[in-house]
Amino acid sequence: MNSSVKSKHPSAYRIVSLIVLIIFAILFLFPLYWIITGAFKPTTDIYSTDTVWWPTEWVTTNFEKLFSSRTAPLFTIGDFEGPTVPAAIRWLVNSVFMSVMAMLLTCVTAAMAGYAIAKKRFIGRGVVFTLIVCAMALPKQVILIPLIREISAMGLYNSLWAVILPTVGWPFGVFLMKQFCEGVPGEMLEAARIDGAGEAQTFIQIVVPLIKPGIGALAIFTFINSWNDYFTQLIMLTSSANYTISVGIATLQGESSTDFGILMAGAALAAVPIITVFLIFQKYFTQGITMGAVKG
Repeated sequence: MNSSVKSKHPSAYRIVSLIVLIIFAILFLFPLYWIITGAFKPTTDIYSTDTVWWPTEWVTTNFEKLFSSRTAPLFTIGDFEGPTVPAAIRWLVNSVFMSVMAMLLTCVTAAMAGYAIAKKRFIGRGVVFTLIVCAMALPKQVILIPLIREISAMGLYNSLWAVILPTVGWPFGVFLMKQFCEGVPGEMLEAARIDGAGEAQTFIQIVVPLIKPGIGALAIFTFINSWNDYFTQLIMLTSSANYTISVGIATLQGESSTDFGILMAGAALAAVPIITVFLIFQKYFTQGITMGAVKG
């Protein structure tokens, strides 16, 4: 009797958990559903006084208006300009370049810094880590003015690097990588040194494979954080050719009226890279979160 009762509890728990997860999944996916369907709705459906849950007719008018509203060169290298394309494509290319570069540079620098703080013994190690933790609590608005002055002094204002470089020293990334590097066995590092491996070889061949789940999780966090950093992009980028997709779409809003169809089309276009990156790194992201939970 007891065994049968005990066997029913896990089943009931799983059912309740599944129902709760499904409800939360629907709530989180609903905005994406609304954006995608809204991008293909005709104007009558978008401005209808009644809620239109499904387009009465699937049209591409909103994307046509988005791509025909403005034009810009696909890329600019010095005085050389690439072929002319819809401005939305240029904005999307800018966003992808900005987020990918920020992701790569942040993962490299954070992994090296986290490894040094976790496994190296040097004077001021505790102070450095304390400063990194404190920096995580600083809102971006507090350092905005000195950041603008520094970027301007470097001659990078109104360029994508003005948005990329401030992300590279992300304190959260260093903190996350430090926690993962703590789990690297010291015996393996010592054995590598005995075999004659240098610091670079030890880091690349021993440490990086062991912290790969953490790097994958950090890659997703950094890409999304850089992609969604509308505030910094709005302040640092002033010319239309350098706009990111979020800033560019925001400029399409009229002073007296707003074309929600274009905004929905732009939002749907901007969601594609985010979903793609998550699908690529979701394996490492799940492993990283699981390992972090086990450590905690």
